[in-house]
Amino acid sequence: MTHEEMQLADDPKVSVQLLRERSMETPVLVFKNSPICPVSTMAEGNLRSWLAARGAAPLVVCVVDVISERGLARGLTAELGIRHESPQALLFKGGELCWHDSHGGLTEDTFAAAVGDD
Repeated sequence: MTHEEMQLADDPKVSVQLLRERSMETPVLVFKNSPICPVSTMAEGNLRSWLAARGAAPLVVCVVDVISERGLARGLTAELGIRHESPQALLFKGGELCWHDSHGGLTEDTFAAAVGDD
């Protein structure tokens, strides 16, 4: 498994800029979830299984807890002009948000297809 975990800034504007900059070098996947939601737990399991099984292509992963990091979680989607959901994944490549999905759409297959591992 080749991925690096990255912490985001508390300020959503700063974080979006960091995500855009970092994704110029390596795809960046943001995973927003709630530690008390069963759907989030299932989606996180899918993410962790996919990460453990994927090849060596580099990837940066940022995990955002929508409860303890509420301002960041909601601010990211507001900055990007998309609806806030949880669980939710946001993928940045080449400085742009290129894919996002949520809830039951967060499967090992959808993560692989979005990142380009399929």
